[in-house]
Amino acid sequence: MTLTLNEKKRFGYYEGYLSIFVNLILFLLKMFVGRRVNSVAMVADAWHTLSDCLTSMIVILGFWLASRPADSRHTFGHGRAESIASLIIGTLLAVVGVNFFYESVLRLINRQGIGFSQLAVIVFIISAVVKEGLAQFAFWTARKTGAGSLRADAWHHRSDAIASLLIVIGVVFSMNFWWLDGLLGLLVSALILHASYEIIRSSASYLLGEAPPEEKVNRVQAEVRKEFPELEGVHHIHVHHYGDHHEVTAHLKVPGSMSVDDAHEIATKIESIFRKEFNGDATIHVEPEGAEDEREKSDR
Repeated sequence: MTLTLNEKKRFGYYEGYLSIFVNLILFLLKMFVGRRVNSVAMVADAWHTLSDCLTSMIVILGFWLASRPADSRHTFGHGRAESIASLIIGTLLAVVGVNFFYESVLRLINRQGIGFSQLAVIVFIISAVVKEGLAQFAFWTARKTGAGSLRADAWHHRSDAIASLLIVIGVVFSMNFWWLDGLLGLLVSALILHASYEIIRSSASYLLGEAPPEEKVNRVQAEVRKEFPELEGVHHIHVHHYGDHHEVTAHLKVPGSMSVDDAHEIATKIESIFRKEFNGDATIHVEPEGAEDEREKSDR
């Protein structure tokens, strides 16, 4: 089932506000326990948890901008704002991955294990479970809406869950395997950086403009040939994405002897085929047969 823009925005708001609320609770819990057990590391992690609210605020802002109607400066709406938010969060996730890598290398160089009080370990276990729960919810909303920013935020939650889990594993096994925490940190940093790369790559590709799926193009061309077998068909099919709004353009070759009225009528019917297949507004450029060949000759 295809969601409307308002429904997608509602899912984005749910995820964003829930993430902010939960991160605030975790911040207060970690800060309280960190000060109680006099753990500088836990206090620092508490501030890191608070900073995670920033990514959720970017999610909310992205969905708010994407839902704004078209105006005189943005005639196709603001749908690409959500992808820009995804790009920002993906970049922040890359920063997290690099930081993971740097800290892991330092632990291995310094032969450093982890030591925490029992109460601190319990808090990190709670944090890992809660943050993975947030990640699962964000992944679910991302599948429902197809929003890259929600998928990016989900990976951000998961990176925090993994970080907390690594601390617990490090505390349990660091007595016998001091290098375990650093090694796991390197593996996790590679996972996070790979996720960040995929998020940035897909968001950037979308913003730069992607070619329409080949199967859709073939399906439309086959339908046009079936409907109008006397014509050569359509070519130069381009789809421009603006969130939920799509603009489709194509060229249609018609016999030079065909009247303008007949060519316009055929183009209008083909535009309806495009609207149905690509769920967007279509514009067909009509050209007489041989016109493209003449242009190519003149360009030489």
